[in-house]
Amino acid sequence: MDLNEVSARSHVIRQKYHMLEEKHHGSRWSVEEDALAFLTDAALVGRLTMDKQGRWPKTSNDELAQKIGESVWWLATLAERTGLSLEECVEKFLTEKEAWLNK
Repeated sequence: MDLNEVSARSHVIRQKYHMLEEKHHGSRWSVEEDALAFLTDAALVGRLTMDKQGRWPKTSNDELAQKIGESVWWLATLAERTGLSLEECVEKFLTEKEAWLNK
């Protein structure tokens, strides 16, 4: 799957969550609330990684793959909500790092 497909599918899913937010809370989450949700999931990736490496108390199930996928979904959502292209962000970062490391 390419990053454009990730972005498109993420957008559709996020729109459905917006509908749930409006139904249950009367308004959609702000971009800041989305960012906070991403940070929460990113922190869980850290904890679950430590668990997988035996450096954190064992959890009842392995959620690491789920939380990594969810973190990518949040990044696609945040890029879209801030007017950025996920693909362009990743391409720019990788190109700059490759150039810097190949000096």
